[in-house]
Amino acid sequence: MQQQQGAPDGARVRIVSEASCEELVTRDVAFDAVQSVFAAMARGEARNFPVVRETLGHADAVYGFKSGFDRAGRALGLKAGGYWPGNAAKGLTNHQSTVCLFDPDTGRLAALVAGNYLTAVRTAASSAVSIEHLARRDAKTLGMIGAGHQSAFQLRAAVERRAFERVLAWNPHPEMLPRLEAVATELGLAFEAVGREALCAESDAIITITSAFEPLLQRDWIRPGTHVACMGTDTVGKQEVDPALLAAASVFTDEVAQSVSLGEAQHAVAAGALAAGDITPIGQVIDGVHPGRASDDEITLFDGTGVGLQDLAVAALAARLCSDRGLGETVAF
Repeated sequence: MQQQQGAPDGARVRIVSEASCEELVTRDVAFDAVQSVFAAMARGEARNFPVVRETLGHADAVYGFKSGFDRAGRALGLKAGGYWPGNAAKGLTNHQSTVCLFDPDTGRLAALVAGNYLTAVRTAASSAVSIEHLARRDAKTLGMIGAGHQSAFQLRAAVERRAFERVLAWNPHPEMLPRLEAVATELGLAFEAVGREALCAESDAIITITSAFEPLLQRDWIRPGTHVACMGTDTVGKQEVDPALLAAASVFTDEVAQSVSLGEAQHAVAAGALAAGDITPIGQVIDGVHPGRASDDEITLFDGTGVGLQDLAVAALAARLCSDRGLGETVAF
């Protein structure tokens, strides 16, 4: 009788809070986890399941699920959540999510992991992986398109991969730029708010992290040798760059299926300027199967669509570290 009131087979679910995630999942460990899962995907050892992403018709919110199974890392689960654009006015993060992890041997729920911080840190880790493997080694100027919540995470992660000396930034709401400038100053980087065309003319690497539904960067603005990490387009209809840019660049992505259906490549593919076969999974570059950048003049572009396996990788890491260090709590389930 006592067992029935708790967990019939003694199973317990670990609860991992936002505070625990922030304490345990540093940029370095997030980078390693995301890089590893990208490589596992390219080897066929990890698989994302189809994404469910819908507008609610309430609060202008977009809500959905991302899920998958990493056989190599033994991470099975899903992230539920989405984007509530009115949250900032309420003092809340616009992106809200929770990760559910399951025991791959039994299917039992193993952990509930707060997903807001992890979403930001894993997205930044993804663009950092692309910079590590695709940007020129002598890159000095970083361009930032977007100054929302995730931009600070992006900036901090990027500067750990190249010896950037200055940051050029643009945001559709210029009043948000001082927050990003404060991060750049903290990191010892020169900062300048500029127009989009000027940013492209001087940047060696560019990160776009917006919720735009129209091209913010034009192909003719991008100079030879630039690396562009497109991190904002993760929904049908979203768009940050000119489709002609993808046609002119060597395009890499986290997952080709998402890239062509809901990532930045969706528009170039629809226009017939790009095919799925033209896009390389970045895991192939990580594993040395593909050489990556071929020359200093080549334009490279990473379409970071945000796959469920990224979320599972960092969430499983957070749950494991919590368990190892005796943090958080467990409840009967």
